[in-house]
Amino acid sequence: GGAGGSVEKLGMPTPETDYYFGRFGFCERQIATPPRPDLGIVVVIPCFNEPELIRSLESLWLCERSGCAVEVIVVVNSPAGCSEEIHSQNQATLKAATEWIAEHCDPRLAVRMLHFPELPPKHAGVGLARKIGMDEALLRFDDLWRLKGIIVGYDSDCQCERNYLTTLEEYYEQYPQSPGCSIYFEHPLSGTLSPQVYEAVGAYELHLRYYVQALRYAGFPHAHHTIGSCMAVRADAYRKQGGMNKRKAGEDFYFLHKVIPLGGFTDLTGTSVIPSARPSDRVPFGTGKAVRSFLEGQETKTYPLEAFLDLKCCFERVAEIYRRGKAPAGEKLEGLPVSMRDFFAEQRFAEALYEICENTSSEAAFRKRFFRWFDGFRAMKSIHHARERFYGAGRVGEQAARLLARLTPGRGADAASSLRDLLQIYRKLDGGGLANKGPLP
Repeated sequence: GGAGGSVEKLGMPTPETDYYFGRFGFCERQIATPPRPDLGIVVVIPCFNEPELIRSLESLWLCERSGCAVEVIVVVNSPAGCSEEIHSQNQATLKAATEWIAEHCDPRLAVRMLHFPELPPKHAGVGLARKIGMDEALLRFDDLWRLKGIIVGYDSDCQCERNYLTTLEEYYEQYPQSPGCSIYFEHPLSGTLSPQVYEAVGAYELHLRYYVQALRYAGFPHAHHTIGSCMAVRADAYRKQGGMNKRKAGEDFYFLHKVIPLGGFTDLTGTSVIPSARPSDRVPFGTGKAVRSFLEGQETKTYPLEAFLDLKCCFERVAEIYRRGKAPAGEKLEGLPVSMRDFFAEQRFAEALYEICENTSSEAAFRKRFFRWFDGFRAMKSIHHARERFYGAGRVGEQAARLLARLTPGRGADAASSLRDLLQIYRKLDGGGLANKGPLP
């Protein structure tokens, strides 16, 4: 950073953090100001070509204050050689934010702006921007020897409920062993954009919720939403798992699926994040992309329920696979759906299975190791495999209604019920923060 020698005064990082930065670090320490001794939460916001950052800061400012101090680190960024209009939007954002910060002084909610206008194009993107901010958050907590501090992922076009910070603080006090959590979210379904935009956003959110609920129904133990603006992790878990990755998209999915298997990961439903509904081309998938595709006339598709039913059949037989002991892998997988046998062959499961069996002496240990191999990435891969080679994609409303009929038998989910009605039911299944409290002001 440009702060020169003053940065050095903050003392040396602990050996583990020093090792982390030696191995995974991207840049030097950025913030020269020492952290407040009572710092407990750092919210990290990547910001690229974003006209609405102030609204996002405003929603954090309006939050009830937590008992601990909070820092917000905004990483305004762009790749080297990007267009003039992106540079000027980023400059305008920095100027507006600096003015806003001058008018909003609360030492217990400090906003710090970082600017990286020339990131290497090979890596520049939301993953690297999150990483820069989260690495800095790790250093802030490391300075205080407070590795249980909370690093929160947020976005530059999000809003949150007013109990957002207090709920996060209470959650981590209540669950000191939890490495992280996924925070409940609801996209806006009405407002100043066109009705088609809200229809698209509703369909996309239903797809996200259907995916997680279908994985849970299949018996997958690590099924959680993995959304970069709706997550929080402890500093020590962040460090232990090698920090955020530099992916240009899907960084949140890859990151959280390294944290979730640590155990104790949960869903925080007492508060809510409200992501933006705007169409966007900033990343190759996600809400903005889904809205754009919908507006271009593409119907929202999702994964076929059959793919999850095949998974369920497989997960129900984990104990049986274990009990078949030394039998050849082919025999152990007899009777599994053909899509799963095909997937296992492609993933060289026989080798993995041999290794798992060699290293386990109880069914519980086998199950744990099996799901270490069959992790969130493999679950997603197996669903893609089933969709592409066996079943094709399905309409989101249809598949969500089919799953609902299984989740709530006797309630007779009406396949003809609107996407919006289905979404409201799925929100409740996900522990619906706002569903219980009426609309936002």
